[in-house]
Amino acid sequence: MPVILYDLCGDDERQRFSPYCWRTKMALAHKGLSWEERPTPFSKVREAAGGISATVPVIEDDDRTISDSWEIAVYLEAVYPDRRSLFGGEAGKALSRFMESWVNTSVHGTLAHLVMKDIHDILSPPDQAYFRETRERRFGKTLEELHDSREERLGAFRIALQPMRQMLLAQPYIGGAEPLYADYILFGTLQWPRVASDFQLLEAGDPVSEWFERCLDLHNHLGRNQIAAA
Repeated sequence: MPVILYDLCGDDERQRFSPYCWRTKMALAHKGLSWEERPTPFSKVREAAGGISATVPVIEDDDRTISDSWEIAVYLEAVYPDRRSLFGGEAGKALSRFMESWVNTSVHGTLAHLVMKDIHDILSPPDQAYFRETRERRFGKTLEELHDSREERLGAFRIALQPMRQMLLAQPYIGGAEPLYADYILFGTLQWPRVASDFQLLEAGDPVSEWFERCLDLHNHLGRNQIAAA
């Protein structure tokens, strides 16, 4: 049986934008596993997989249910050791944990301010109400205020990616010659705005943009085939 993946969606169920769900999809593809996606709007997340988690991704694999993108990656590596490794060993797993911390704080945090209104606009009306209330409370500003001032904060986001640019001078992926789960962590965060927003975050010729384009074509163009913002 294929793995079941509960995947966050917009009003159009084909529009799957969660950065954490994308980490999991790339990990499943990396392992060569088949999976079945269950589109899940914000308002239905707590009902997914029997209410095991307040967030997605959640996967069901036979009689096991796992939530959280990191825990899912660790699970896949442990349960399917004969398939292509996500980490390349324990040292790579530790480095991926660092990558997750860096992306979730330095990159994800600066990016979130730039695309909140765009994400809101692709949601269904019930989800929009929830999203607006929770995000405006978190950021202390209306979504419109965040949207109107985002050009001023774009530079901070691009600066946050400088360590990645320096690394790409020496190798095509974080994993070296081939991608590892560490690549999928950042990929998911950049796929998030690609799916939900038409705001240009990266400049042409940016090594990070070129790396992202390579990642979009991995696993039979899995990332590129996702419906994106018009």
